[in-house]
Amino acid sequence: MAQYDLTLTIAPYLDRHLVFPLLEFLQEKQLYADDQILKAKIDLLAKTNMVDYAVDIYKSLYHTEYPLQEMLDRRTEVMERLKYLEDLAAPLVSFLQNPSLVQELRPDKQYNLQMLHDRFQIRTEHIEALYQFAKFQFECGNYSGAGDFLYQYRTLCTNVDRSFSALWGKLAAEILMQNWDVAVEELNRLKETIDSRPDSPLTQLKNRTWLMHWSLFIFFNHENGRNGIIDLFFQDKYLNAIQTNAHHLLRYLATSIIINKRRRNMLKELIKVIQQEHYTYKDPITEFLECLYVDYDFEGAQQKLRECEELIVNDFFLGKQVQENGYVTVPLRDEFLENARLFIFETYCRIHQCIDIGILSQKLNMTYGEAERWIVNLIRNARLDAKIDSQMGTVVMGTQHSNVYEQIIEKTKQLAVRSYVLANNVAATSSTIQASIAR
Repeated sequence: MAQYDLTLTIAPYLDRHLVFPLLEFLQEKQLYADDQILKAKIDLLAKTNMVDYAVDIYKSLYHTEYPLQEMLDRRTEVMERLKYLEDLAAPLVSFLQNPSLVQELRPDKQYNLQMLHDRFQIRTEHIEALYQFAKFQFECGNYSGAGDFLYQYRTLCTNVDRSFSALWGKLAAEILMQNWDVAVEELNRLKETIDSRPDSPLTQLKNRTWLMHWSLFIFFNHENGRNGIIDLFFQDKYLNAIQTNAHHLLRYLATSIIINKRRRNMLKELIKVIQQEHYTYKDPITEFLECLYVDYDFEGAQQKLRECEELIVNDFFLGKQVQENGYVTVPLRDEFLENARLFIFETYCRIHQCIDIGILSQKLNMTYGEAERWIVNLIRNARLDAKIDSQMGTVVMGTQHSNVYEQIIEKTKQLAVRSYVLANNVAATSSTIQASIAR
């Protein structure tokens, strides 16, 4: 399953601190040699201030109690820099830690700056020092402190670019602390800022691509995430970013639609996009949908479904484990398989009126007994017009006709668009004729 691992593809779009959870997951799954993962961690840590963590990994990797001297020197440098920034930001930090004083701040930033300067001798450089201190705290791994300081910095900052950078930092801090409700709010705030900033199209494309990658942490952990990812990724600007810059995100969009029964209406549009990007990106999940809805290849869909099961378990965002009653399960995998089998069943039923349960059990990758019980429950719960012939071992589908109202709606739903196009054509033809007569 290492061939389907997207860590190397996703990592360039993440803050380096967001990559650590992915490496921890890969180490646990043993998809790569342990030494490779440890070396990757050290390379990441070299560009952060988490020196003690880097020393521990170095000792584990090289089986020694003596870290490199440069690591010890780096630790001393980090501590000195931290103390310097702490002293520089101290006047403003002291003010912000006093709730009664903070209540005096107003939405008017200019008023706040003037008030801080006149009453507390807090100047612009102290506010800038707060940003640097928060950023340094983040690099040290103190995400809680960094998140608080960045929030407070944004209430005082008048520099648009600095404020934008602080938004990214606050979002990363909330993700790393797994505060998913707050992270959703920060994600929406950052999205609004990206969409409203007067950046070049290339810069906006880059920012949207980064935002979608960071959103994966939230959407696959938040209770409403499966709706959130579809709402975000299917917006025209973000779907264009996927097709231009990040085809691999189709894996997560496809998974979200498959497991979300309420958003089944998006499936047709998704398959269209998957077909367009087939030669650029494909994996078992996208190929499963192609086999089933484009090629009607049930054998191929069955094979891809087995691969999907392994892929989900070994994907950081999809393979989250939960312990229930002493057993470790992967809820998203179970939900995905249930819905994928339903897709196969529904598609197969559209083609065949009488279905052999033995053949269907093979296509669903289930035993005969499991398939029979599954179909019985499906007919009962979904109220399908079907019945099981136990003696013949078949499922007999009833004939389903759409009622007259549905037929009228289907035939007239494009009427407004066609009328509009026809009116425009008539107007254009009239203008052409009048112009010819005038000449």
